[in-house]
Amino acid sequence: MIRLDIAHAYGALEIKREVRRLITERYADLLPSDKSAPIMLKPNLNANMNALTGNTTDLRLLAAVIEALKELGHTDISIGEGTNSGFYRNRISVISRLKVDALASHYGVKSIDLNYAEQKEIEFEDGVRASIARPAADAALLINMPKLKTHFEAGMSVCLKNLMGCLVGQENKKKTHKSLAANIVNINRALKPALHIVDALVSMEGLGPTRGTPIRTGTIFMGDDPYAIDLACARFAGFPAEKVRPLASARAKGIITKEHDDAAAALKMDYTFMFKPPVAGPIATFIHSPKRQKYFLAIRNTRFFDKVCSTKLAGKVLYATGLRQDVFIDDEMAIMGIKIDPDKCTDCGRCAEYCPTGVPLPSTREPHTNERCIGCLYCFCVCPERAISVEGCLGFMDEQLRQYDDIIRRMA
Repeated sequence: MIRLDIAHAYGALEIKREVRRLITERYADLLPSDKSAPIMLKPNLNANMNALTGNTTDLRLLAAVIEALKELGHTDISIGEGTNSGFYRNRISVISRLKVDALASHYGVKSIDLNYAEQKEIEFEDGVRASIARPAADAALLINMPKLKTHFEAGMSVCLKNLMGCLVGQENKKKTHKSLAANIVNINRALKPALHIVDALVSMEGLGPTRGTPIRTGTIFMGDDPYAIDLACARFAGFPAEKVRPLASARAKGIITKEHDDAAAALKMDYTFMFKPPVAGPIATFIHSPKRQKYFLAIRNTRFFDKVCSTKLAGKVLYATGLRQDVFIDDEMAIMGIKIDPDKCTDCGRCAEYCPTGVPLPSTREPHTNERCIGCLYCFCVCPERAISVEGCLGFMDEQLRQYDDIIRRMA
């Protein structure tokens, strides 16, 4: 029998309470009986844009799951992700930029870049073989933690799509696109996470996964079947399930049954949304059509074209035409401290709601550091009065602020 649950939460304490309740009351039987057995959390770290843009898994949700597992006595916990090929190719550590490694250190757990992990072969369409990360495949429990967002290639990105991050390196990710939807299903058939926890706290609508608009949806989905969860998430987002390409592929393969449809339809939802669809520009829409994409990839994956695309000029052209969603910036963030202007602060408590580790903010204008602060800057991003500022260099974060600063503050 398929298990599927939904919970609503907005602040950090609510998120931790609901996650703890669901894991202990509904899914404790999925946890390894051996408390020292390896458990891996697989978030969605698509780019170096934090969770408040709707792009990546919320650190508050990761913190909540880690805390719940540790309270239950589990000692071997890791966070593993192999972020998309553009950041990998440009040698940018998204795990570091999003402060996932700092969160892991705070809780005494491991962070693993799956792009460099030991490999295990799986089968793709048409006899192609690709490699997934062995630490994900061999974990006693793999917990899939995707972000709910629209996706211009896949329709939506939830549980099924998120496992692409378990592929090792750029070469294996390239193989997926030869038959994207079907190969996403193939990855899920090979890995089979036992537990899925969807971050729909801040989701993304429109031109996802990177150029959409964040929407505060305040929801967590939890369950043991990725097909039923993705169907439920499509219903929650008001998005036609038949337009979610991995779901359509799974249905064509006979994987999705009436039981999946019934489970998704039966899930009680207090409210739903009508997400804007991911409408790409004309050039990107033409090239990324499933009928034509393999021909484009045959050219794109040559060494010459790969070298050309790595130049800054080509990057700007690809971004302007919509063929590339991400902006790859070399400048790292270097924060010396956080300070607050007490004249602007209204004690609204928004900063506390969004802090993954519960750090109290300073009450003076002097820069302040705290050993529990991981530098995620969620507090800085959501302060409605702009009372919080940082001492140091924002680096790549400037691009996120350019695109999303006002949107995030209004949404939060």
